[in-house]
Amino acid sequence: MAALAVSAAPATTPTAIASTASTDAAAASTDAAAAYVGAPGDVVASAPSAFHPLPGQPTGTKAWKIHYRSTTAAGAPTVVSGTVVVPQDGRTGPRPLITYAVGTVGMGDSCAPSANLPHGTAMEANLIQQLTLRGWAVVVTDYEGLGTPGVHTYTVGPSAGHAVLDAARAATRLPEAGLPADTPIGIMGYSQGGQASSWAAELQGSYAPELQVKGTATGGVPGDLREVADFNNGSFGSGLIFMAAAGQDAAFPELKLDSYLNPAGKVLVAGMKENCVAINSIAGSFKRISDLTTRNPLDQPDWRARLNQSRLGSAAPAAPVYQYHALGDELIPYGVGRRLRSDWCARGANVEFDTIWIGEHVSGVITQSLQAGNWLADRFAGRPTHPNC
Repeated sequence: MAALAVSAAPATTPTAIASTASTDAAAASTDAAAAYVGAPGDVVASAPSAFHPLPGQPTGTKAWKIHYRSTTAAGAPTVVSGTVVVPQDGRTGPRPLITYAVGTVGMGDSCAPSANLPHGTAMEANLIQQLTLRGWAVVVTDYEGLGTPGVHTYTVGPSAGHAVLDAARAATRLPEAGLPADTPIGIMGYSQGGQASSWAAELQGSYAPELQVKGTATGGVPGDLREVADFNNGSFGSGLIFMAAAGQDAAFPELKLDSYLNPAGKVLVAGMKENCVAINSIAGSFKRISDLTTRNPLDQPDWRARLNQSRLGSAAPAAPVYQYHALGDELIPYGVGRRLRSDWCARGANVEFDTIWIGEHVSGVITQSLQAGNWLADRFAGRPTHPNC
């Protein structure tokens, strides 16, 4: 489905820093998600947290773990967790907010960003720190089912897009963060986060039109999951195909993934649901879909239809987009990124596309982070864009 590895996290749950009472309250609120009928983006529970790029490294920020109302791919209410980080730099008045979508961390709850940002064990924390050093607030979603009850809906585009947008809403509704409703917002993500941020960009005009989104910086985007699956089948990135299959099945149980898996496939997928990306990538590498199934679910009409629902490019983002992709990307084909750019351009989107000439998939998020941040800074400053459709 999609080989989207960017960041890894420990397979064991870090020690919680919030008080037991606060944690219990958040868990109770999450358990009540099915009965919660508030508006998307409403804060269900919050507790003090922390943000450390490295263990113990000070950042001059305050952080809160939040649980907030969001929407599944099927349109049902759900609760998602995340982290709000605000610099304590003495700044008064409005500051920009980045709603940040991380790359693949895994499917086990211990892999969630909110479980690792307080302990300096989140791989993208240094990239997030680049944003807070600019004086920007950042909210990082855990995505649906990652850190909350249920299986993570990995690579289900609409679910991820909702989570990213509702995280921004939640950050502006958290009184302690001091972010007003009209806060200027940037959307940012790479790899799985590229899919999530791109979906947020496409959905924002219809799902969250009140958000003051100034632009989206998105890279390594798996815009077409079926093509990405074909590309990775049998390669070192093949394990992430099965993670993605489990994510689609979590969102759409009628797909009945288990009925397609042979005994080895059932063992592999069950383990993937409990572990983080480093373990899952190794366990599933160099396997073909035919090695782990009795028949290929991706050949079935219902699976194809659901994968098409996560395909990007059918709607133009309302705000400008900076999209980047490595020419030598070994996990997400460069052509997939170029096609998304073409689809957006054909629909009248304001897109600046940048080819990373030297590097591969994982390095792209690092080498392009400064440029992506500078592009967002220009949007916040109201400077003109430079589309190259």
